[in-house]
Amino acid sequence: MNCSRLSSLCLAALLVAGCESGPLKDVQNPFVKTKGETMLKDGLSSYEDGNYRQAGRQIKAALDEGLRMKSDRVTAHKYLAFINCVSAREVQCRAEFRQALTIDPNFTLTAAEAGHPTWGPVFRIVRDRAP
Repeated sequence: MNCSRLSSLCLAALLVAGCESGPLKDVQNPFVKTKGETMLKDGLSSYEDGNYRQAGRQIKAALDEGLRMKSDRVTAHKYLAFINCVSAREVQCRAEFRQALTIDPNFTLTAAEAGHPTWGPVFRIVRDRAP
């Protein structure tokens, strides 16, 4: 083996070993779901199944666990708003929509969501009053 190949192999070994410690150790793989992301997925599945109580617990737990992406945090608050609105908790519904708009001031509902008779009007009021 010539000297440059040996040097390259040694350098590669050092780089790989360096990934196990130091600042790169704490970098999360963006392709691996975190516990919070898994909890959010499970919560949205529970919501789709109509199990709003369980969905609310799972989505809140996902937020508590931490969600890396802003879009996931907005989605979590949006669905918590939906759950609160259909459960006749309008104050909490408004608070969740406010949270979503705080995270993303450009947050909007889809046309179907905005047309929902329960949470559509609540969202419009919160959005129109947002700073």
